[in-house]
Amino acid sequence: MSLRRAHKLRTTAGVLTALAVGVLAPTAGAPAATAAQVVAAPDIPVANVKAHLAQLQSIATANGGNRAHGRSGYLASVNYVKGQLDAAGFTTVVQQFTYNGSTGYNLVADWPGGDPNQVLMAGAHLDSVTSGPGINDNGSGSAAVLETALAVSRAGLQPTKHLRFGWWGAEELGLVGSKYYVSSLPATERAKFSGYLNFDMIGSPNPGYFVYDDDPALEKVFKDYFASLGVPTEIETEGDGRSDHASFKNAGIPVGGLFTGASRLKTSAQAQKWGGTAGVAFDRCYHSSCDTASNISDTALDRDSDALAYAVWTLGTEVPVPPGPSFENTADVTIPDNTTVTSPVTVSGVGGNAPAALKASVDIKHTWRGDLVIDLVAPDGSAYRLKNSSSSDSADNVLATYTVDASSETADGVWLLRVQDVATYDTGFIDSWKLTF
Repeated sequence: MSLRRAHKLRTTAGVLTALAVGVLAPTAGAPAATAAQVVAAPDIPVANVKAHLAQLQSIATANGGNRAHGRSGYLASVNYVKGQLDAAGFTTVVQQFTYNGSTGYNLVADWPGGDPNQVLMAGAHLDSVTSGPGINDNGSGSAAVLETALAVSRAGLQPTKHLRFGWWGAEELGLVGSKYYVSSLPATERAKFSGYLNFDMIGSPNPGYFVYDDDPALEKVFKDYFASLGVPTEIETEGDGRSDHASFKNAGIPVGGLFTGASRLKTSAQAQKWGGTAGVAFDRCYHSSCDTASNISDTALDRDSDALAYAVWTLGTEVPVPPGPSFENTADVTIPDNTTVTSPVTVSGVGGNAPAALKASVDIKHTWRGDLVIDLVAPDGSAYRLKNSSSSDSADNVLATYTVDASSETADGVWLLRVQDVATYDTGFIDSWKLTF
């Protein structure tokens, strides 16, 4: 998990340079999805996950004790994961970028089949800090995502959604790899994502069980799984904005994920709830040389790996629900600097309440989208945040579909898209936006 937070620069000091970009599509001739398929998620053998961790430890030991960006241990880690996936029938692409004068790598793997317009992705950062091998941070998430992908292959899974898996470089330097991946996707490709699931530190030795609360539907899948085990969860706050899910969330992609804790101390209440030692960090070896293969809770790693697989199977094989009626406003609305503007959509004839998965599709032309804060305002004035401003998001335009739990709102009435420009220099306009019930 990264400690760094990016800051806004009108001239970039650490410019990312594309060396090779792969926009992936399902493999030709892939098996067709079975529309009514209901498949139980497998138990992920924790011994298999730990075997991957042993390999990552060996790679670090043989390469100066770490697997950091720009170091030989990181590339060796990419090659290990890629070899496993290639042998299992995935289509893999290694995406290169340059940061701080060194070449970085993202690894992306696609499983054949599923709806190419509904992409479900699970990912984890593969790099360590320079001070240690990074086995919990983040060999744990990387190994669990890898073993889940291999379980997909072993099962010959025919998902209804298209499954994609990713391993990110240079996360420890400020989410560099995942930011590069997301920014390299055309807007039409970003719009195809139904969700991104992130796994960063899921084997902490004094663990907690934390669930991302960024998207209600994705959060519910993980909470339901842990409830079935009788394991209480808490909302994840320590890593907000500090792991790769932020790169996807800032692009309007729904995100979810799991976390077992880093440098924060476990409270007495948490120790009573989960066991372990109160007053001690969830991971005493966070970003340290002692983050080795012995710095892992097998129980936490096992539970979170199984929860990962449960989410991929549950979300990846669910039968799509046909969209309901949609209402659109295509009138342009200028967005001046340091100004708030709104655009209305009048909904009628729907009746009852809005759905728990109301879709708000937004098309905004802007020269620096990081300046923008976007809210959906219901007829009663309740506001739902779609996008926060981000000083590091220097790309242009917002073309995204956001999912909002608006089930407490009356559907019919005037809904507003509210857009606030919070900085100077860059301007734009609302091109169009649409609500789908």
